[in-house]
Amino acid sequence: MVLIIDFGSQYNQLIARRVREHHVYCQIEPPYIDVARIKSLRPEGIILSGGPASIYEKGSPRVDKEIFGLGIPVLGICYGMQFMVDALGGRVIRTEKREYGFAQLKIKLASGIFAGISEETRCWMSHGDTIGVLPKGFKTTASTLNTKIAAAENTSMRLYGLQFHPEVVHTPEGKKMMENFLFGICNCIKSWTMKSFARDAVAKIRSQVGSSKVILGLSGGVDSSVVAILLHRAIGRQLQCVFVDNGVLREGEAQKVRDVFRKHFQINLRFTRAKKLFLSRLKGVEDPEKKRKIIGRTFIEVFEREARRIKNVKFLAQGTLYPDVIESRSAFGGPSAVIKSHHNVGGLPKKMRLSLVEPLKHLFKDEVRLLGKELGLSDEQVWRQPFPGPGLAVRIIGEVTEKRLSILRKADVILMDEIRAANLYRKLWQSFTVLLPIKSVGIMGDQRTYENILSIRAVTSEDAMTADWARLPHDLLGRISNRIINEVRGVNRVVYDISSKPPSTIEWE
Repeated sequence: MVLIIDFGSQYNQLIARRVREHHVYCQIEPPYIDVARIKSLRPEGIILSGGPASIYEKGSPRVDKEIFGLGIPVLGICYGMQFMVDALGGRVIRTEKREYGFAQLKIKLASGIFAGISEETRCWMSHGDTIGVLPKGFKTTASTLNTKIAAAENTSMRLYGLQFHPEVVHTPEGKKMMENFLFGICNCIKSWTMKSFARDAVAKIRSQVGSSKVILGLSGGVDSSVVAILLHRAIGRQLQCVFVDNGVLREGEAQKVRDVFRKHFQINLRFTRAKKLFLSRLKGVEDPEKKRKIIGRTFIEVFEREARRIKNVKFLAQGTLYPDVIESRSAFGGPSAVIKSHHNVGGLPKKMRLSLVEPLKHLFKDEVRLLGKELGLSDEQVWRQPFPGPGLAVRIIGEVTEKRLSILRKADVILMDEIRAANLYRKLWQSFTVLLPIKSVGIMGDQRTYENILSIRAVTSEDAMTADWARLPHDLLGRISNRIINEVRGVNRVVYDISSKPPSTIEWE
């Protein structure tokens, strides 16, 4: 197990993913974690992440410097290295020239972190401060043209620092450097697999739940589906799944869930139709955050009603993932800006008085997919693209109505047909249609039309933290546009969204 201290880096989750790619478990914790807690976790290594702060700023993040005397190997990355140097008596200085982007790294000591690394290699820099003087016992192990001390180590204390970012793809040999730290320095063992996770998770669920019943809101998405199968394997008929048809689902989605989980997996499934209730509350609402909150509150209301009808329920299961947990707390324990409400974290009403079961809360999305395969889910279920909790309501810009839902559903079916036919479905993180709140003039059958505009959104991503618009072939876009305009009554113009995240979000609302 490796502990990652989060100093606010935009790459902190990427560090974790790189560690887990080597089949080593890791956990991200805030800098205010105390030493006693660190000792109880018994990590083989500690990684201090980068961060946007300067070590000299008031309130800059700091972890107890006692960690450097625990005998546990510590790797400081960028700000993490600067904190290490400052805490141990070295000196960090402002640079005249900020170093950002690619740099040529010259290795001075080809051992430890740099064992098997080319004598000269590219790396990715992102810093304004730099190391002026190293603490006693440290020596420089690499440098760049602008950064004399680009890497350093104190092997007797098992401390290592990198001023650049080994976790990003822009550092080509960064993966090897991480491997050297994990196995050559920390002596980690490759024990983190989804087979071992499933075995441990089943045992933990049984221990936590005992003979009580667990209720799960099953949406049919990857996360809730994997939770359902994992819980069913652990406690069988003690699991009661509830599917709420909220009226803003895609074409045929409700029936698919019933067929897969009730018929194939033979899981207890309570099916609730609440379409009229949801749509009545969404009437006239255009603000996206209001739509999300209305759907969230209404879901909880319907879910609570169903939960009261089931006896001996003491636990609520959720498909919370690690990015949800991390994003829902700020790096330094303070308030975070709300970009959009998460539908899992913090969504449990206190009056339900149910304890949470969150077996996936330390997994990333790609790991959940691997777990799903391990548990026997089909490729179609495992590789299902993410679908927002509020459903099509946030893919209709403006008011949600039956007519607008019908238009969007029909267009969505066409898009999915063409994306799958082009063998691109699994290569895209998400692909969907968005109905815009404006109309445009067109000509159909020699007559003037004034109809809806629909946007296609397709992105590539590893974990939804960042995303790039997909360069779909022009012929494919042409076929999709042609089919939608010809087959979906009410649409006379199709556009393609070519914005990336950031600055845009993946979903429009």
